[in-house]
Amino acid sequence: MLVDIFARRYEGVQLRAAFEERDSRLLVQSFRILAEDLAPYYLDGQENSASVSFWTTLESSLSRELGVKELSQHWSYYTTNGRFQTFKSTLLSVCEKWLTQPPAGSPDTHLKERLSLIELGFRAKEADIAAMNARDVTDGEKLLASLTRPGLRVPGNPEDGARARRAMRTKAFQTAVDELNTRFRQARYPLNYHNGFIQIVTDDLVQIEVETPFWSLLAAPQWQNVDIDMKEALDLRDSDGRDPAFYAARALESTIKIISDTKGWTHGKERGAHNYIDNLCSKTNAFIVPWESASIKDFFTHVRNPFGHGAGSSTMPSLTRPQTEWAIEFSMSWIKNLIRRM
Repeated sequence: MLVDIFARRYEGVQLRAAFEERDSRLLVQSFRILAEDLAPYYLDGQENSASVSFWTTLESSLSRELGVKELSQHWSYYTTNGRFQTFKSTLLSVCEKWLTQPPAGSPDTHLKERLSLIELGFRAKEADIAAMNARDVTDGEKLLASLTRPGLRVPGNPEDGARARRAMRTKAFQTAVDELNTRFRQARYPLNYHNGFIQIVTDDLVQIEVETPFWSLLAAPQWQNVDIDMKEALDLRDSDGRDPAFYAARALESTIKIISDTKGWTHGKERGAHNYIDNLCSKTNAFIVPWESASIKDFFTHVRNPFGHGAGSSTMPSLTRPQTEWAIEFSMSWIKNLIRRM
């Protein structure tokens, strides 16, 4: 199965020209968050079966994407008293050995591949958290058993215990994400992890005020299409790909349609984004006011629509880099604002 990894998405964007102490420090710190806080291999001195599966899948997925049989040597060999012996390394050790190897070629490629390991690990744990939170909590005993160690009994209402455990695990994961993003800033890396992906950020203030709360809001399943389109917009922006602003506008349009549907304002006669904006702006619904409606419509008219249709014999539309960044930030700000109004 094909897996989206950081190294492939940003193959054409240079992140580092040399490998320095801060690079090595970041990789070790990031790996320790994954190995110690999110997926410890041992529990009470015994192999944790869930973590064994986690590290096995992680190593297999990344090695396949990188086109190698294994990240580092799985079987080790040595001679004692003239005898040839072997032993099998854990997949955690295989991943750790590979991640801490010094660069043998391009420092940029070396770092991107290892950041891909961190990204895939966080993505897998985030998927686990999402699946846990999506489960029905009515069968509290069964859910609690899936969240705790075998044989551990918790007094009180099983459902309350399950909810508490669920909240604790969710908070622990978010704490790990916050630390990872802080480590990126400490290492002076223009990177941020959110919703399963590590992506490049261009402005610290925008990151703090707009992007961080933006990605947090999009974690809910109903905003999945918004999340996908906005990530595509950022990837195209960072790789100088075609029409990143179009995908940002598409994410905004999806947000408006989802709100209209959720509120029961969609009547089925809409012919485009402007009609859905009218649903939000009608006197009866008053979700947004006329000047806000005019601003969003103007954005679709002059930014989204020219890129959404073939240019024919006319000049192909394009935006400068500052205009593209403005379009993405405009879309993000409105999406965040609209979702918070619900």
